[in-house]
Amino acid sequence: MPDTNIMTATGRPSRARFGMLGLIATGTLVNYLDRTVLGIAAPALTKELAIDAAVMGVVFSAFSWSYAASQVPGGLFLDRFGTRVTYALSVGFWSLFTLLHSLAGGLTSLLGLRLALGVSEAPCFPANSRVVATWFPQSERAFATGVYTVGEYIGLAFLSPAMFWLLVHHGWRSLFIVCGVIGFAFALVWVAKYRDPPEHKGVNAAELDLIAAGGGLVGGGKTARIDWSKASRLLSFRQMWGICLGQFAGNSTLVFFLTWFPTYLATERHMAFLKIGFYAVLPFIAASVGVLFGGWWSDTMLRRGKSANVARKAPIITGLLLASTIIAANFVESNTAVIAILSLAFFAQGMAALGWTLVSDIAPKGMLGLTGGVFNLAANLAGIVTPLVIGAIVSVTGSFFYALAYVGSLALMGALAYIFVLGDVKRIEL
Repeated sequence: MPDTNIMTATGRPSRARFGMLGLIATGTLVNYLDRTVLGIAAPALTKELAIDAAVMGVVFSAFSWSYAASQVPGGLFLDRFGTRVTYALSVGFWSLFTLLHSLAGGLTSLLGLRLALGVSEAPCFPANSRVVATWFPQSERAFATGVYTVGEYIGLAFLSPAMFWLLVHHGWRSLFIVCGVIGFAFALVWVAKYRDPPEHKGVNAAELDLIAAGGGLVGGGKTARIDWSKASRLLSFRQMWGICLGQFAGNSTLVFFLTWFPTYLATERHMAFLKIGFYAVLPFIAASVGVLFGGWWSDTMLRRGKSANVARKAPIITGLLLASTIIAANFVESNTAVIAILSLAFFAQGMAALGWTLVSDIAPKGMLGLTGGVFNLAANLAGIVTPLVIGAIVSVTGSFFYALAYVGSLALMGALAYIFVLGDVKRIEL
């Protein structure tokens, strides 16, 4: 709630920050739609291009090779040139490379496009974290993080039936054309609408005071140079190791759903494409609810006087423990029961997707981009490892049994990292 002293002294705060939140939520939706549409195309694409499970694991993983490697450079670029310019360039290039997927003629071109897409999408989440840290007081950051994180799931939740309809009636190449065009349209909206707090015409002094009083970095702007001695010291703090290990583990569940989930339903559960489109909606809706619930729970505890340690960690740890129940899908026959188990696991993973709130809470001042880049580098190692491991398991065993066991075990490991490694949730002082 707004501080009453601020309201008395300067009037009621404006709500420009929620417009900026809507922009990054939409950007995240487009981002994840473009990076994960390959998972929807995969069952048909693999047949046309004669790609087996092990090789498809490499294709899925290739995006994260360049995405992870570009996190720190992307974070440095963000700190130097600011959010508006960085995000606009990122969206423009990732939309172009998504569109070019429609022209892929074989494994080589497909791998090249996945690598290019990974580079161009790299600044997105560090920029999201920067927007939250500059536009929101600490007591609203978990909610804000939850709202934009919903974009990871909501696009696939509600657009999957349409995507599978396109796949059936117009082929897998049409998916990349449609997603690329959507991305270009959003890039134009971003350039027209996004501004940092001091430059936004719709923000009043009361809202700026509210943000600043809650620890928001209202100055926004750019960092002129990077102090590399301070940058290297980030990794000496246990907070960085805790959130990086935890997010790597939790991200593995997300990566399974974004890459192998449609193939799992098609090959392990023998569902038709249109039926997959219907069933795929449910876990993504559950994950969307989980994200919002986790953010609401965290901010509610913070407002009621709980420490940042409790308020930030409890939803993440609870979510990771529940996400490990994905293993139970190996032991039921009913497709309905399988979807129910997967929906619970994905709901829980959504609860655990508040790691970016912790980045906003612990990043040293002036180093949000770099801190987010290091964090996302570690988190997206899961995007490299998980598709490869699952692809290898399925290729060797012909089954997803051990693949689900692998994903569930990593969720447990993530919970342990947040419990025993993270330590105090507080801003790192360099």
